[in-house]
Amino acid sequence: MSASFLPTSLDEIRRLGWEQPDVILFSGDAYVDHPSFGAAVIGRVLEAQGYKVALVPQPNWRDDLRDFRKLGRPRLFFGVSPGAMDSMVNHYTAARRLRHDDAYTAGGRHGQRPDYPGIVYTRILKELFPDVPVALGGIEASLRRVAHYDYWQDRLRPPYLLDATADILIYGMGERPVTELARRLDQGEKISDITDIAQTAFIAPSGPVNDSPDIVLSSYEACLKDKRKQAANFKIVEVESNRMHGHVMWQQAQGKWIRINPMLPPMTSAELDSVYDLPYTRVPHPRYKGKTIPAYEMIRHSVTMHRGCFGGCAFCTISAHQGKFISSRSQQSILKEVRQITGMADFKGYISDLGGPSANMYRMGGRDRSACEKCERPSCLHPKPCPNLDNDHRPLLDLYRKASALPGIKKCFVGSGVRYDLAMAHNPDNRINETNREYLRELIEKHVSGRLKVAPEHTSDHVLAIMRKPPFQLFHRFKEFFDHVNEHAGLRQQLIPYFISSHPGCTEIDMAELACETKKLNFRLEQVQDFTPTPMTVSTEIYYTGIHPYTGEKVYTARGESEKKAQRKYFFWYDSDARADIRQHLMRLHRPDLVRRLFGSTHNTPERGSKNNRNYKSPQRRK
Repeated sequence: MSASFLPTSLDEIRRLGWEQPDVILFSGDAYVDHPSFGAAVIGRVLEAQGYKVALVPQPNWRDDLRDFRKLGRPRLFFGVSPGAMDSMVNHYTAARRLRHDDAYTAGGRHGQRPDYPGIVYTRILKELFPDVPVALGGIEASLRRVAHYDYWQDRLRPPYLLDATADILIYGMGERPVTELARRLDQGEKISDITDIAQTAFIAPSGPVNDSPDIVLSSYEACLKDKRKQAANFKIVEVESNRMHGHVMWQQAQGKWIRINPMLPPMTSAELDSVYDLPYTRVPHPRYKGKTIPAYEMIRHSVTMHRGCFGGCAFCTISAHQGKFISSRSQQSILKEVRQITGMADFKGYISDLGGPSANMYRMGGRDRSACEKCERPSCLHPKPCPNLDNDHRPLLDLYRKASALPGIKKCFVGSGVRYDLAMAHNPDNRINETNREYLRELIEKHVSGRLKVAPEHTSDHVLAIMRKPPFQLFHRFKEFFDHVNEHAGLRQQLIPYFISSHPGCTEIDMAELACETKKLNFRLEQVQDFTPTPMTVSTEIYYTGIHPYTGEKVYTARGESEKKAQRKYFFWYDSDARADIRQHLMRLHRPDLVRRLFGSTHNTPERGSKNNRNYKSPQRRK
């Protein structure tokens, strides 16, 4: 592994003997030279192509702007990434309260980035260096590339480029688009002439050509007047985002045309390997002088095996950013990274995670690739698993075993969430069904660090249908399997289910029934997750418009704080302070049967300290 970092100061640039960087990246995150941190990845990818890349992490935007000036102007362009999370999710809770920490900042300190860094950083750079191209990327740009509902301002906002004055927006995973952009600028092309790079958007000098196959979305102004048009827009954008070969899309806003080029097909294993095999130091930059960066502490000994997710959960942004189709690393590349981790000074023998957006989608996809190239389904698992889906867990099982057998490895854990419905889905090939059960047994026995995270999300089938999740009965079956394996192996491990309150379609009665179901399963939920609307999800569009984008039907959603509190309290049915209020509400709703199910007897009430009494935490995938 290389012992050097990307330079972050003028002194570091001079020590390298550079006259001028080719590219200067600005990031809303602290600089950790690790493949889980986007700025490091983009920097290393460009470096591998021969470009001189410097990085300015978390620049001060409040003072005289010296951080934006200190490295001068790049030869080719500035790159801006607000960070690994949408800044508003990073800054505020579901109740719109300011958070007191930031996992992507040294010391976890809050306040090291502004709201909407993509807007703030690009405006500053264009003011200081108006003739230098600025490329804006990251998940914040991906989710806001078209007109979108912003929960924190409670309004529809125009496409991000109209507020962020960048010359070009790169959405999705940016390695290939940013490399192409650098190459063409290096060849002397003007940024205004670069209009055909996939996964980019820009303000066009003119609108779409008549009779072209391009898709023209309803304008921002039309969506402001008619929420149904906004809902219709979303359906089109989601379908196009999930296609192997999409169309160019256009949207007009504030008298300007935004052109959005289609997503690229998924990266090949060789392409993905080339990204993860780059010489990352795998540690934070020395500038932080030993300060803890919480997000790094979580992943320092973890390995990402693949990208993308075909689950299509209605509240999740992964497919909008990483795509629906799975791109997997080769076994050799993954094992190489595991060996590198064993050489780290602080490694004690435990890989914290062999995972991905959904831990068990490694090397999965359609048996018939040509069918996938025509598919427009947003989910390969909902409403039922696609008959073309190959859910064979053998490659994953083989990888677990080889990684676990490497010298210096005591345990390889799976810390990412597992799709139990994927592992339990029926396959026409019984050998695969047997393999998948073998995978689940081995996962539970050997790769769980005492707690296995799964995400049923709710118990009500009609809410689950809106969420694009399987019926809750499947969770019952999985829990039975989990308990059986634990008993057989003499283990006392916990199953950690995630649930969401106030999701579109969910009523107070649905939450009461959730409380009854989780009580029956002997779970006590002590921390909860309210639904947080984030741009570019089905659930958010329902929250904003009140209708389902795919059916046009009206959907009830708890919007006010009182409605949300009324739902949230059912997680705490066991709390004596909440019981009277719950009883009162259920009697007012004419549901004494639910009162009896919750409070009619105490023999099935879990006690504090029971094996299923645990803290609930929202998974990172809901960014």
